[in-house]
Amino acid sequence: MKLLRKWSRIIHRDLGYFLIGTSLIYAISGIALNHLNDWNPSYSVEQTNFNTNIDLKKGVAAKKDVVKFIDEIKVNKDYKSHYYPEPGFIKVFLSGGSSVIVNTETGMGTTEILRKRALFYDVNFLHYNPSYWWMWFSDIYAGGLIIIAFTSFFMVRGRKGAWGRGGIYIVLGFLIPILFLIFL
Repeated sequence: MKLLRKWSRIIHRDLGYFLIGTSLIYAISGIALNHLNDWNPSYSVEQTNFNTNIDLKKGVAAKKDVVKFIDEIKVNKDYKSHYYPEPGFIKVFLSGGSSVIVNTETGMGTTEILRKRALFYDVNFLHYNPSYWWMWFSDIYAGGLIIIAFTSFFMVRGRKGAWGRGGIYIVLGFLIPILFLIFL
């Protein structure tokens, strides 16, 4: 048992150091993604109102007119496409997910410019398993967490270990998610 405890500590410590970076990535992005109703964790959205005199009525606005309009309102994004979602309105799609919507009768419009949030965009990107290789790394990471959980059973003995106070925490760690599943 002494040898098992010794190796559990060594594996737990060294594997724990290795997993710190990925744990922070998943923790930060997990918190951000838990609050999708409160904010957009990947992008900041900047809205600006404007007025234009360029005729953008349906059937009149060719691509060249819409590109001229984009230049006029000084949006530093490239034109992608446009369409008329309902009578009297044109929506223009720009690079990077940004867009412009204009009332073609009044010339009043709104630009919506998206900008990637520093740090959050990248950690959220990784949280969604963006590639085959990241999927495998994530599986290895999850396996590492299982090993850390397993080795923690043998690290401390006595009343502070898994059969004492630590056992209470283990039970709570299982019980809380189960209660959420039952009552939500």
